[in-house]
Amino acid sequence: MHDHSWVPLLDSRRNGIAEVTVHGAIAWFKGHKLWHSYGGNVLCYGRSMMKPVQIKVVAKELDSHLSWESKAVSVASHNAETIHIQAVRDILKPSEYGLLQTPHSLPLMQFGKQMRRPRRWYHSCSGKHAAILRACELNRWPRIGYTLPQHPFHQRYVAKVQEILGGQLQSTIVAKDGCGLPTLAMTVNELAATFADLAVRKDEDWIWEAMVRHPDHIGGFNRLDSTILKSCEGRVIAKEGADGLLGLSIIHPDFPEGLGVVIKIAHGWDSRPTWYVARWVLGVLGFDLRNPYPLERQKSFIVDALIPPELRGRMQDVKPWDDWDPDQDRWSFDPDSYVKGWQDGHDTQLH
Repeated sequence: MHDHSWVPLLDSRRNGIAEVTVHGAIAWFKGHKLWHSYGGNVLCYGRSMMKPVQIKVVAKELDSHLSWESKAVSVASHNAETIHIQAVRDILKPSEYGLLQTPHSLPLMQFGKQMRRPRRWYHSCSGKHAAILRACELNRWPRIGYTLPQHPFHQRYVAKVQEILGGQLQSTIVAKDGCGLPTLAMTVNELAATFADLAVRKDEDWIWEAMVRHPDHIGGFNRLDSTILKSCEGRVIAKEGADGLLGLSIIHPDFPEGLGVVIKIAHGWDSRPTWYVARWVLGVLGFDLRNPYPLERQKSFIVDALIPPELRGRMQDVKPWDDWDPDQDRWSFDPDSYVKGWQDGHDTQLH
């Protein structure tokens, strides 16, 4: 029986009354040890959040064959902006373009009137697929069938995850991801362990440096992971994943063994609550992440339990919203100062 005991992460309140409660799970790993878990035994899929770990298994082979832009887009879930498409195309030779097996898609974020038709390049995972195809050529693996779970690339990835976790995965379930590649079922705790490992081994390959060098290649305009990468000055790498995932790998002087945090939103991909939780997670660690804009009408309030007890004293230093956020969920005046007798049914008298 799988654990689906989602816990509340935050409330969105209108003039102090909760209208929306967002459920999910969060886990914090210090090095290879679980530090704090709030609902983190929930089983889910790692989806695209796991791209930095997936590409890590072929990073050595790809190192001298990709530009820094192409390295970054290989671990991206991009918007299909011009810079993304160019970096993806640079990974493959023109004669190899037909091997790409991402679904035909439109850009993830579109601007203006769209006259384009769906293409494989536009899929948010096209960079990873192209990088896998290049790695297949370099390793002399078959490129036909590279999306199948029995392919050598996927088997190497599974072995890597098992190595990080120090043994077997809690689940043996493998599903087809939205892009066609296999995705592993893992608990949020296990996912956080893999992101802590990214910090532990940051100097073993180019994954960390590529994400920090080219943050806009990871997501794109106004994307949460790109914004975190730009806000934290090279000390945090962030990666979104479909259906409500955000992974953070953190270098911090208080945690020399490396810190990994994974947030999972129960109802799926919703950047506003994910962004708000991330603001508090990073805020108690001393990083300044802006809110999604604008925070009008409803205001969000996190549940203290998602922050480790040792860090809750720092929560008072995190501003729940910015001074410039509009406050439109209430009237700024007291009606009693304008109307007399309206509450008790008497004739009202306007002052």
